[in-house]
Amino acid sequence: MRQRFRDLEPSRFKAVIAIVVLTPLIVVGLVLVGGREEGRQGQSAAQGKPKSFLVDLIPPKKGQKRRTAPAKKELPRPVAKRLRKMGLGEKVAQVLLVGFEGQDLTAPVFAQLRKLGFGGIVVGSANYTSSAQLGALAGETRVIAEQARQVTPWVMAEQEGGEFNVFADLPPATSASRLSDVPQAAREADLAGRTLQPLGVNGVLAPVVDVAPGADAAVGPRAYSDDPKAVAAYAKAVVSAYRRAGVLAAVRHFPGLGSAAQSTKEGPVNVGLSLEELSERDLVPFRAAIAAGAPAVLLSNALYAPDDFVVPGSLSRKIVTDLLRGKLGFEGVAITDDLSDPSITALGPVPKSAVKALAAGADMLYISGPQSDQEAAYRAILGAVRRGDVPRARLDEAVGRVLSAKLDYGLLRK
Repeated sequence: MRQRFRDLEPSRFKAVIAIVVLTPLIVVGLVLVGGREEGRQGQSAAQGKPKSFLVDLIPPKKGQKRRTAPAKKELPRPVAKRLRKMGLGEKVAQVLLVGFEGQDLTAPVFAQLRKLGFGGIVVGSANYTSSAQLGALAGETRVIAEQARQVTPWVMAEQEGGEFNVFADLPPATSASRLSDVPQAAREADLAGRTLQPLGVNGVLAPVVDVAPGADAAVGPRAYSDDPKAVAAYAKAVVSAYRRAGVLAAVRHFPGLGSAAQSTKEGPVNVGLSLEELSERDLVPFRAAIAAGAPAVLLSNALYAPDDFVVPGSLSRKIVTDLLRGKLGFEGVAITDDLSDPSITALGPVPKSAVKALAAGADMLYISGPQSDQEAAYRAILGAVRRGDVPRARLDEAVGRVLSAKLDYGLLRK
């Protein structure tokens, strides 16, 4: 062996010596790097993201911070405790907000509440005769919840103001377009909240914060102004007034209905604005309302550009999850507009739409009726969750938001 090395040419002899010396060092280096890389890959897999070891080796530029995933907000302890005790059927019922027929305690909705424990009811003009009668209806929902050991349901109303009130003799007295200024809007909302809350109405599907002129075909005099900044000030004042009065306010119709040619109660309708145009105009009041602590947002049933005008906003993941949650950072309750409206039913049956809305990120599904559609929607969601079409985590997320709002407004015991 020694003789063979001696017989090599000097240049080859040096190359062989270099290989012999460097090979152990290279092997050790690869083992160390491989071990570090394996550890990092394991850590990245636990976080659900691939991560190169170069992230640690190459420091960020001066003044640049490494991005970290936002921490998931923990549920309040009473909410988490209640959620753990709830069965699947009870959870599904909590995401349903239903309209009903009848004006007294014999109305079928009370049997539905006792049986299923819906998350809330919406009282309309056809259900109302007087403030005393309204108080009796709302009071019955609490009695049933206590007897059945259920979570107290929301009692909501589309009480927007003036001629757009479902309770004609109760405040606010003035429709949005007829208000003289923001202070008047705040005063009327404050009076409305202090009037409705003692009657048992703990939520309003209002105010309308669409940017539109009073002659707009879709919203009309329900809109405060066609100036985004003016509507933003209005939204902030009204939301704050209702919050002080202990009444949940759901600002509507996200992400904006002011450019539509007709109401979604008449049929499918496009809002022909790009996402950039919506951001500069229609989203301005929603940002202000969210900054003011809006507890709920009502989702529009119109069609929008992010889905090529084929998916209603209330059923769109791009609108609800990506835009409302992701870009605007909203953490409250997302409520669909009425899934019984022609803008929805023209595209598919109510139960199927309810499943799509929940999967897209909505937390409460408003179905005005009929009762058969409401119960069919309940069964459809139950089946979708059991099959895995809607992840249980998505249902728990929705119920967690609903219960958190109920805790905030005194409907869930601590």
